[in-house]
Amino acid sequence: MRELVRTNDMVLVSAVGALLDGANIRHLVLDQNMSILEGSLGVLPRRILVHEDDDREARQILSDAGLAHELRTDD
Repeated sequence: MRELVRTNDMVLVSAVGALLDGANIRHLVLDQNMSILEGSLGVLPRRILVHEDDDREARQILSDAGLAHELRTDD
């Protein structure tokens, strides 16, 4: 799995999810339920991951949508 986006902006998480769903790219949102531990403050970022085989296409879709600045760099 490769991390595409890390954010605590739930609107962005939803938008990225919709773009990936529209392209039939399976993705996983991690740390969604951490609000229970953090007290619903929204300070812990959510991470959106895709399978390594879909990474290039997913990055291109987000770039085409004007979200290139949100993409995580390869570590």
